[in-house]
Amino acid sequence: MLFITNRFPDQSIRTRIGRNFTFDLDNNAASNSVFFCETGNNETHTEIGSIEFLTRLKESKYRQILIYIHGFSNLPEMVFEGASEFQKLCDKKKQNEVLVIPIIWPCDNDLGIVKDYWDDQKAADQSAFSFSRVLEKFLAWRSSEKFNPEEDPCLKRINVLAHSMGNRVLRQTLSAWHQYDLPKGLPMLFRNTFLVAADVVNETLHDGEPGELICHASRNVVVYHASDDLALRASKASNLKNKIASRRLGHTGPEDIDKTPKNVYSIDCDDVNNSYDMPKGHSYFRSGKRSGTPGKVFNHIFDCLEVGRVYPEDEFRRSSIIRD
Repeated sequence: MLFITNRFPDQSIRTRIGRNFTFDLDNNAASNSVFFCETGNNETHTEIGSIEFLTRLKESKYRQILIYIHGFSNLPEMVFEGASEFQKLCDKKKQNEVLVIPIIWPCDNDLGIVKDYWDDQKAADQSAFSFSRVLEKFLAWRSSEKFNPEEDPCLKRINVLAHSMGNRVLRQTLSAWHQYDLPKGLPMLFRNTFLVAADVVNETLHDGEPGELICHASRNVVVYHASDDLALRASKASNLKNKIASRRLGHTGPEDIDKTPKNVYSIDCDDVNNSYDMPKGHSYFRSGKRSGTPGKVFNHIFDCLEVGRVYPEDEFRRSSIIRD
């Protein structure tokens, strides 16, 4: 599996193509450097560099790319496990359709959810600068006559799935990209952006709010939420402890969908989240009640990936409920 990370390696931060790459799990600082790698055995991976990485994506047999941004308190091997499960479900639905590419940012591995939560929130914000560099590298590669000549362009569709605090990583990355590189506006880079159990404030997608840039960069923005998501209840308690009072997007969906751009859709997963992920009800977007069997949330995501529309039968519909 290919992946991108800004976690510090045990080795030097200097890129060396073909070297072994292992994670320094005790260092949860966000590196300004980014590393383009391929997974290996025994937690020893290989750094392949950005050009080889992007070339492999272009030449891949898969029609679409899904960038997966994980949530808080996820160490690399946990991320690979979740991404592999999602990849297997995609392949089971349709061969050569969706290739999953995880982005690994530096979560903390200390004990205690509140301490982890605030350390991870800082790391999520700091990761914005390195991952915005990834987007710049991609645009430069895509427009390069050497790597993408006019007669042989890259035609892959790009999608994003951000889970939990990964939504904060995505929001801050686009904000940094806009501020420092593209002040006149962001390109519509993503076909679908899936915000699952999003650990950000529920008005963040409103016009004029920081998450509005997610809508500018995407054809469709699909928000999956569940009011009884226990992990987000802990998040809310952590925020209240630090005198920040706001509902989470992953609990309620957008605060007022009429204040969001027209390409935002809200999907209520309250009927299935706990039966898919007991007892937290937080990671409900992969398998259903049985491991390895697609759940209804996954099926909804995959349908959006296949057709590029959320409600192809009704262009004005913006919300629905996934029922058990």
